[in-house]
Amino acid sequence: MFCVANIVMIQYDIFMEDNTLSIGWIGTGIMGASMAGHLLDGGYDLHVYNRTRAKTKTLVERGATWHDTPREVAQASTHVFTIVGYPADVREVYFGADGIFAGLDGTKNPQRSPRRILVDMTTSEPTLAEEIAAEAVKYGATALDAPVSGGDSGAKSGGLAIMIGGEAEAVKEVQPLLEHMGSNIRHMGPAGAGQHTKMANQILIATTMIGTVESLLYAQASGLDQNAVIDVIGSGAASSWSINNLGRRIADGNFDPGFLIRHFIKDMGIALAESRRMKLSLPGLAMAQQLYIAATAKGWDNLGTHALYRVLAEMNGKS
Repeated sequence: MFCVANIVMIQYDIFMEDNTLSIGWIGTGIMGASMAGHLLDGGYDLHVYNRTRAKTKTLVERGATWHDTPREVAQASTHVFTIVGYPADVREVYFGADGIFAGLDGTKNPQRSPRRILVDMTTSEPTLAEEIAAEAVKYGATALDAPVSGGDSGAKSGGLAIMIGGEAEAVKEVQPLLEHMGSNIRHMGPAGAGQHTKMANQILIATTMIGTVESLLYAQASGLDQNAVIDVIGSGAASSWSINNLGRRIADGNFDPGFLIRHFIKDMGIALAESRRMKLSLPGLAMAQQLYIAATAKGWDNLGTHALYRVLAEMNGKS
């Protein structure tokens, strides 16, 4: 169990940026493509891989180098970042026959210099983060778990919150890189602590989304303009990121994904499994997960998380 009492905030102004680094990037989906793009904007040599090659097209056109496997990316890079879909994808990317560890060295070499730093920004299992960190040491590398929050808008603006688990010195080394992607960067503790923090984040988002949806359904049913309601309650005690950002999309009838429902269900599943392990009862989270599973039953897996509105609207006979 990690302890959040020892949170360390990294000071932004004490690290020098080294543009001679060769950066590997694996995963160029809704968020990953924008995040990798910020590193290109920073002048870094970028090596990319994605399961669907077409999703790297824009980055390659801007100067990134495509590689056929994560193994090749690791061989070409000083540091490697990953942001993929599910824990099984993370495991394959790191431990697979053509994975990152296969590309670090021909033999395990704890004395390798300079060390590589591996940064997994996927929302994944804390225990898997610990396993990756332990394996990295065998290769003379260091691994950090650094999941993010802020959705597609935060990824595009470079304003993500980044919560990190792992070795403090490695966090300092990659700090200049993370600053291209995030505005709130925190070292939360040892390996796995970043993922635990992200679970706390997702638990809050899950139940806040129910409140956001029910509030806007009530506004609609009472004949109010939803945007006008957000203008008022979004600046008071009920203010939240969900109402002020995703609430606007709901009011506009725009359910395009900033974060996919199917990935959010995965996150809630991880949080529920961890809570069972810790003997915690989280009924609000369990209820939210069931409502999102109802969304998948409607075929809405690839809509944004705010499409929960459509589930509750149908339950209430509203369009």
